[in-house]
Amino acid sequence: MNDAAFVHHTIALDDVRLHYVTCGRGDPIVLLHGWPQTWYEWRRIMPALAENYTVIAPDMRGLGDSSRPPTGYDKRTVANDIYQLVRKLGFEKIFLVGHDWGGPVAYAYACAHPEDVRKLVILDVTIPGEAWEKIPQLRRQGGIWHLAFHNVRDLPEALVAGRERIYLSWFYRSVAYNPTAISEQEIDEYVRTYATPGAMRAGFEYYRAIFTDIDDNKQYAATRLKMPVLALGGERGFRNAPLHSMRALAENVRGGIVERAGHWLAEERPDYLIEQLRAFFAEP
Repeated sequence: MNDAAFVHHTIALDDVRLHYVTCGRGDPIVLLHGWPQTWYEWRRIMPALAENYTVIAPDMRGLGDSSRPPTGYDKRTVANDIYQLVRKLGFEKIFLVGHDWGGPVAYAYACAHPEDVRKLVILDVTIPGEAWEKIPQLRRQGGIWHLAFHNVRDLPEALVAGRERIYLSWFYRSVAYNPTAISEQEIDEYVRTYATPGAMRAGFEYYRAIFTDIDDNKQYAATRLKMPVLALGGERGFRNAPLHSMRALAENVRGGIVERAGHWLAEERPDYLIEQLRAFFAEP
């Protein structure tokens, strides 16, 4: 990785200041990270994409080195942040990639501005809808217990304060196919931002907006997306669920399972993901 190729910026929008990183030149690709990550999750794939594209990797509102407003964590609002950023940078039509919470943000962007998204990529996440209202929070296999925990007001912040590294490291290790894919030094970079005042609360607010997102997405789903969509899930992650989720919401969808990967596709299988993105974006 050539850190010198990454240029860091900040930009003031309506009610938030976004930090974002760019590299390369050409048609724009926007990469949207998930929780508990930042733009930094894309560090291994950005240089390769930058050979042919302008790559833009923002820290979404409240996360990374972006500002932490008290509200606005529904994915429609976060998507509007990204839309403002893209337009202020002088771009219109983009390739759009979203992982984890970045996926529902990318979906909201594509629904609000379908003519501006050339192709859409959803990585190891499903789009909140009616099915999310039936998710079991606890199963013998482990379930996704944190959806309910993060939805509790104030308690997660209090319990995690001062223990951010312990708490976040559990996710980096437990939902990976390769638990060593994210090094201790790389975890340090994530913890650097999440341990700052208000960062964990902002992250939890993404979860507390789930039911607002579900209501918004029920409206969005009335019109299926027409741009090409690539939906990938990790073998030890969401598997084919992203593909099935997007097939219900878009007309032209392909995808499948990324072998030897858990949730952290860009860090566990960066070479494979680069190959998939290059091929998908290069198609007419």
